[in-house]
Amino acid sequence: MKRVLILFYLIGCSNMNYKDTVDFVDLEKYQGDWYVMAARPTYFEKEVHNGIETYHIDGKKIKIKFSYRKGDFNGPKKEVQQSGEVYNEKTNAHWKVSPLWPLKFDFLVIALADDYSWTAVGVPSGKYLWVMSRDYEISREQVDHMLEKVKAAGYPIHNIEYVPHDYTSK
Repeated sequence: MKRVLILFYLIGCSNMNYKDTVDFVDLEKYQGDWYVMAARPTYFEKEVHNGIETYHIDGKKIKIKFSYRKGDFNGPKKEVQQSGEVYNEKTNAHWKVSPLWPLKFDFLVIALADDYSWTAVGVPSGKYLWVMSRDYEISREQVDHMLEKVKAAGYPIHNIEYVPHDYTSK
């Protein structure tokens, strides 16, 4: 029962039902490492440093690995594995992601640079948001510019947390 309550918390309740996505995602270009630069994170993503989402896409199936350091740059390394599948095959921008079988949640690619240098992923309720870049060495101004693009798409950007990155620590 406790797991069910936690999962309802993760899904979040909201009157919002955001459905817009980018027009198309080239899955071959999209796969690989994405550095999480800013987020409105889930409960389990608090105190994340060096957050990286890695997508491996095989057809319409998606393997997702989220790796990070907990607490600070020298904190314990953590990994979370998830699986997903492309739900909207016309756009490839709406996925169903499962952190734990049999549950599946909607993930929406709501912004994506033409050159695939950055992306933003959200959920229909607007409760969670992840803004990610292919490069971890970008300025706060660049991240804020990404957030403005997300806001212009109609997705809420309040309560954002910036994710620190430093790869000189061991």
